[in-house]
Amino acid sequence: MNRLFVVNKPIFRSSNGYMGYVKRKYNTKKVGFSGTLDPFATGCLIVATGQYPKLFQYLKKTPKSYAATLWLGANSKSLDIENVDSVKIIEPLKKERIEEALNSLKGELTYYPPKFSAKKINGRRAYDLARAGEEVKLKQITSSIHEIKLINYNHPFVHFEATVSEGTYIRSLGAIISDKLNVNGTLSSLARLNEGAFFYDDEKALDPLKFLKIPQNIYTGDPEFLELGKKIYLEYLETKEDGTYWVETEDFFSVIEILEGEITYKLNRVHKLAKANPTSNKHL
Repeated sequence: MNRLFVVNKPIFRSSNGYMGYVKRKYNTKKVGFSGTLDPFATGCLIVATGQYPKLFQYLKKTPKSYAATLWLGANSKSLDIENVDSVKIIEPLKKERIEEALNSLKGELTYYPPKFSAKKINGRRAYDLARAGEEVKLKQITSSIHEIKLINYNHPFVHFEATVSEGTYIRSLGAIISDKLNVNGTLSSLARLNEGAFFYDDEKALDPLKFLKIPQNIYTGDPEFLELGKKIYLEYLETKEDGTYWVETEDFFSVIEILEGEITYKLNRVHKLAKANPTSNKHL
């Protein structure tokens, strides 16, 4: 069964661990997800079954939007509520000062990822090293902060929303905001609202062709050549410029690449329509 949809990941479940539930719910063995959410985070998680996980790299998944709560005065090694080791009562801050700190992050931002992250260091996950008490040295990364705004300040909790580029660590944004305010702070909640064109909508099956970020190319040759993965030629394609495209037949679509006149398949014979599972709305 090929199916593309969005789940609302619950709190304190790892993204990978939650796939066990998804497999049982949709009675399938092959499940993939895109864009890992931390265990304490909730919200939009793109999931695919069957052949569709192969499409992740071609989907419109950015920018991403999050709703977060920053707990002022709390300290955590992981920058979230899973490892809070101290809480200090601090005086309320002026709302304008908080808004100024948030606004200062807009644009290109270079920073260090959290030590408790899935980044790899010499083949090992940073969070494994951090939990083992080993030294964690991560390289700086750069993210685009398209929009960030204060939603509410109910001391000591700062509620904000941010729209960011793929790969941005909201926990790190929380730490940077805290530093600018000269206080300790950690995220007490984090919810992903969307990933590009993807929003949670009761796990409805999505047509993958509506979410591809690559353009369509029109193939005018024998459909059987595409369906069987045979070599196709430039003269049978409407667009002949170098690039990656999707092409379709009545029942299938493929992803091809044109490079200097040569055509190669990136994906082939992918079913066009998701087949709905009659038990998909049944909660197990």
